[in-house]
Amino acid sequence: MTNMEMSISNEKITRLESVTGEPCLSLYQETHRSSPDNKQDQIRFRNLVKLLKESLQEKYPKTDIQVLMEPLEFFETNYDFWSHTLEGLAVFVGSGQFQIFRLQRPVRELAVAENVFILGPLRRYLQSIDRFQILGLSQHNIQLFEGNRNVLDEIVPEPGVPITMRSVLGDERTEDGKSVSSHFGIGHGTIPSRHGFSDKQSDIDIDTEKYFRAVDRAILEHHSRPSGLPLILACLPEHQHLFHRISANPFLLKDGLGINPEALSLNELKDRAWKFIEPQYVGKLTMLVDEFIAAEAMGLGSDDMGNIAKAAAEGRVATLLLETDRLDDAGSGEITENLAELVEKMGGQVQIIPAEHMPGKSGMAASYRY
Repeated sequence: MTNMEMSISNEKITRLESVTGEPCLSLYQETHRSSPDNKQDQIRFRNLVKLLKESLQEKYPKTDIQVLMEPLEFFETNYDFWSHTLEGLAVFVGSGQFQIFRLQRPVRELAVAENVFILGPLRRYLQSIDRFQILGLSQHNIQLFEGNRNVLDEIVPEPGVPITMRSVLGDERTEDGKSVSSHFGIGHGTIPSRHGFSDKQSDIDIDTEKYFRAVDRAILEHHSRPSGLPLILACLPEHQHLFHRISANPFLLKDGLGINPEALSLNELKDRAWKFIEPQYVGKLTMLVDEFIAAEAMGLGSDDMGNIAKAAAEGRVATLLLETDRLDDAGSGEITENLAELVEKMGGQVQIIPAEHMPGKSGMAASYRY
């Protein structure tokens, strides 16, 4: 199975986690969006693939290595792929499994062959608390975006999300007074309603509501619930009230941007969205830091790596705060990653926050259960 995407969820990570007992190749790489920085990305990828091949030859000499290498070698020379990279790349190859994630943040370089996929860095990516999604909505179609305080990209909705009104209503549309179904037996004339004959505007409103309800259900099922990300609505004011009224999505934020995203550049849309969501982001940051300060005051918290590692091994860490850049550090990144995995294994949670908000100067802080 081959899949290249940007939308990541815990569910997708869990599926990768279930692949065991065979050579599992994991590759992480920092990439760049534009020239000249991205000129070296393809060369670096080729070198990492070479490292994977050497590791396979050493650990799994009887495996058909070329079969595993083929999809990677294809992407080595794929010009279109290297022209559309973001800040990072995560690649997973196994028997019948080939998946690439484009990431909106850099990741620490890694290329290993094991009997399981290395998924910790991908989990850290999901634990950054500044991430959000935007639903661009009009009367006839949708767009979906994902971003953080620094970048925003349009993403392809999952299969099952209706992108256009026609994909929901097909020939059942009542718009423009046309027949919703041949069983009325009146062709393309006006159709009867409970109040006599349908009014054109009320027909449009009925179609719009049907479409919005279908969109709301699908976005909740395929994007909001799997990602857990806050959802910002971007649409004209006249559609904003209707969508909020019918929505059952608990991740949908109150109000919205009140503008069709097609009227803005991607960067303008990102700036508006961040201004809208920043108070919620700051509120969550403040809560996390305040909880740590309170725990530390009671002897139930520390920003010392040695103390945190000991508490993690004993299963006492409830929440571990990590500085964003610390995970990408060539010197301490692997140690930090191993500590984060241990905390999760013992039932704790990990949250990634920017350096300017970290309590203390060590790049990590932990609150203990006891």
